[in-house]
Amino acid sequence: QVQLVESGGGLVQPGGSLRLSCAASGSTFSANTMGWYRRAPGKQRELVAGISSGGRTNYADSVVGRFTNDRDNAKNTVYLQMNHLKPEDTAVYYCAAFYGLVVNSWGQGTQGTVSS
Repeated sequence: QVQLVESGGGLVQPGGSLRLSCAASGSTFSANTMGWYRRAPGKQRELVAGISSGGRTNYADSVVGRFTNDRDNAKNTVYLQMNHLKPEDTAVYYCAAFYGLVVNSWGQGTQGTVSS
């Protein structure tokens, strides 16, 4: 099981960008599928993006073309580049590590706020 620590959240104006990082400990990182979830105020948690051990990515429809998920296995780190941000992207963002189809590790979360 890996341990995950997110960073990079903050306050940005609409149309701006944030880059989230998730640093993982543990020797199995390169074999893990990784994901980014978010929980907006008053809403259920949703899967925003995922990246397989081989680098294949998938995204929620709401972020396609704006968010990019990538990973650096040498640094045990996964990233979420968020561009053209909208107020509705405001949420706590969580990094997750999958074992098979099940999340078995969560980060502590980082707040991203989009507001003018």
